Amino acid sequence: MDISNIIQTIAVYAIPVLFAITVHEAAHGYVARHFGDGTAAFLGRVTLNPFKHIDPIGTIVMPLVLYVATGGTFLFGYAKPVPVNFGNLRNPRRDTIWVALAGPLSNLVMAVGWGALLYILIGTGLNEPFFIKMCQGGVLFNILLMVFNLFPLPPLDGGRVLTSLLPPRAAMQFSRLEPWGLMILLVLIFAGIITNLWIAPLMQLSFALVDLILWPLKALLL
Repeated sequence: MDISNIIQTIAVYAIPVLFAITVHEAAHGYVARHFGDGTAAFLGRVTLNPFKHIDPIGTIVMPLVLYVATGGTFLFGYAKPVPVNFGNLRNPRRDTIWVALAGPLSNLVMAVGWGALLYILIGTGLNEPFFIKMCQGGVLFNILLMVFNLFPLPPLDGGRVLTSLLPPRAAMQFSRLEPWGLMILLVLIFAGIITNLWIAPLMQLSFALVDLILWPLKALLL
């Protein structure tokens, strides 16, 4: 176990990870408030203060233990979910989709932002390895978080989107999976199903999308 390598990896990813989970969760709360539910705002969760969104076990302890135990080959964690009373939304079925998508879409925006910063650093000759790796980590983690959360299984964001799109009776049946969602998710992860059939191909498409968005900046600076 290379302790110095672990410390370096944590230092590189700390800021991108904190920004990714904080903005992701705050985006859910902001959009929920926009569509009529002020629960998250009332509880102080529509904020960019990372300490409001960090779960000590899910955000810190679990990822660190898994990183050390698996040599960095497997990571899993979670933040405190933003509370949303979907019944307060003006149009619950429609607005739930926007509330759910707000988090992943914020990660896409941040991935583009980290990518832009990467090109700016390289284009201006500021090739400090630590900051280059941080920008690359920001792109990677935000894309991973976006793709993972879009998996169509409750309580993930993709599961909420699918629930809202299904006919009412089917949606009710599907939503009953939520208490077992985390267990099902872990089984699918360890079986390699999510990684091979969902995360890997969608991450490739997402990286291609980010590259397309940043192509003008890349052509200008590099």
